Amino acid sequence: MFMREHLIRGLALTLGGLILYTAATGPFESLVQRGIFLALVILLGLAVYPLGAGKRWRPLGLAFDLILAVGTVLACGYVVMNYERILVELPWASTRDMLFTGVLLVAILELSRRAIGVIFPLLVVAGLAYAWFGAAIPGPLGHRGFDLAYITETIYLGDLGVWGMLVGVAATTIAAFVLFGSLLLHTGGGQTFMDMALRISGRSPGGAAKVATVASGLFGMVSGSAVANVATTGNFTIPMMKRLDYPRPFAAGVEAVASTGGQIAPPILGAAAFIMAEILGESYLRIALAALLPAILFYLGVFLTIHLVARRRDLRVVPGDELPGWHDVLRPERIVPILAALGGLFYGVLSGRSIQLSAFYGILMTVLTFVPFSLFAKMPLREILAKLLSGLMDAGKGMVIIGVLLAGAQILVAMIGMTGIGVTLASLIVNVGGESLFLVAGIVGGVCLILGMGIPTTAAYVLVASVLAPALTTIGVEPLIAHLFVFYFATLSVITPPVCVAVFVASGIAGTNWLPAAGEAVRLAGAIYVIPFLLLIYPALAGFGGAVDIALASCQGVVFVLAFASLVSRVAITGHRALDIIGLIVVIILALTPGWVTTAAALLTLVGMYALHRRQPGNAGPTKHDVPAKETHP
Repeated sequence: MFMREHLIRGLALTLGGLILYTAATGPFESLVQRGIFLALVILLGLAVYPLGAGKRWRPLGLAFDLILAVGTVLACGYVVMNYERILVELPWASTRDMLFTGVLLVAILELSRRAIGVIFPLLVVAGLAYAWFGAAIPGPLGHRGFDLAYITETIYLGDLGVWGMLVGVAATTIAAFVLFGSLLLHTGGGQTFMDMALRISGRSPGGAAKVATVASGLFGMVSGSAVANVATTGNFTIPMMKRLDYPRPFAAGVEAVASTGGQIAPPILGAAAFIMAEILGESYLRIALAALLPAILFYLGVFLTIHLVARRRDLRVVPGDELPGWHDVLRPERIVPILAALGGLFYGVLSGRSIQLSAFYGILMTVLTFVPFSLFAKMPLREILAKLLSGLMDAGKGMVIIGVLLAGAQILVAMIGMTGIGVTLASLIVNVGGESLFLVAGIVGGVCLILGMGIPTTAAYVLVASVLAPALTTIGVEPLIAHLFVFYFATLSVITPPVCVAVFVASGIAGTNWLPAAGEAVRLAGAIYVIPFLLLIYPALAGFGGAVDIALASCQGVVFVLAFASLVSRVAITGHRALDIIGLIVVIILALTPGWVTTAAALLTLVGMYALHRRQPGNAGPTKHDVPAKETHP
């Protein structure tokens, strides 16, 4: 155990050092960078997720892991040493190449199984089997089939298979941002985000749930991982909500949804922004800006739904003695490193530097501000170095799942491209949906939810982008809109039953059954199931069109979200439930109809309904929220 911990620390530091060095100086040759990166990721993964740990047959697991480790080093080392010949000559596959390919495949799939479960590796195996046995499949889904030599050449002896674009993005851009986020959180940014969330929303109705929303949103904009967000912020926010007598399913649902929102919020978008930029040939800044307004609408909807539910259930606020003071939150030693880090990042992006170099600027500014402030506060030098090394090691560990998943996803994408199944499925969907944009979009959204279940968001996006985005572009949808559409539905799979990973984690922390928690999550996130369709109706939400178009789309989006949140929260507005439902549905339909007239009509109707609500006895005065919650079930 002691040796394994030292091995993990050494490999994590080596991987973190590689990320830092190449972010500052630029990556090596493509196959060299990707080969070294994947070898370190697999070796670290084998150490972090040992086979048979704590079981009697651990010696067999250790032997198997050692075989995979040696095979991985040989396979990746061969590519690193022979990268020029591979890229220039495109050599024929030999028995040795097939053996190396087999070892890499087993290592990638086995680590995927250990880290996230069996669903994703089974999808990759299905893709490989489809490429090999396609000739035996009748009908439009069949193809001529490919032998092992050709599959090996595609996967291993070129830059389209395991050494393709996804692993390239993981080894450079995503890795640099993971390191940036890890150092920012380890140097005090994490606690500052939490304290800011407490100060901003802790004393409003449903304050603890709003703290979870704000904190998870801030974390998500840096980490870009729903499950990691739940595990990090949820261990603070869910116990706080339970202590204030919030229903446990509600607490779990709030945290799962808030953490999922971090996946669609700039700057990182769950690492999908960088992959989307590569696929579409767009700049990272364009992708982030396109996702900004939809992310604001999502969090507005979640925040308002929580507020209305909190008032209806009379949920308690966070006690004043648990709130940090603003003077403590805004101390220079806490705020300046965060502002400097973000300033360095955005300076690089706005000045046209590469994304990984921009991330390095953010890392550099984090260190250059954290160290002097820490020394001034008389923090021991050893503790300062320990925090920085912890950030470096956690970044290395954090890249294990991302690297392995994107390597597996790259293999699957290569098989999809080789067999043409993506084009075939897109044609079938268009044939079923005909000329109806929303019927095609509905089919695509449903399939995205199914394909994304049980798979981390980034890998799910890669899969649906390869298979389903072409169905939308075929009928005239802008490529960026199509990719945002499938990305949002792939993201929603982590909170959509029956395989809702983020809800499972949140429910475990809350100590409640996952099914009612999933119901709460779906209701809280209801707006985001519709926001992708808003992008189809109003492309200006993603930045297409002029300032007037964007302003109109923003107004329509805000009115829609306000009405939708009022509907799903079951707030009593007029005093008659049926009248409330009819009125809010009318507002939603008007908001979904393009034009200033319909937007104004929707807004006036909604304002009128709430004006009636304010005039009713008992609704105008303040509500007590410091008493225990009376309702403990949804």
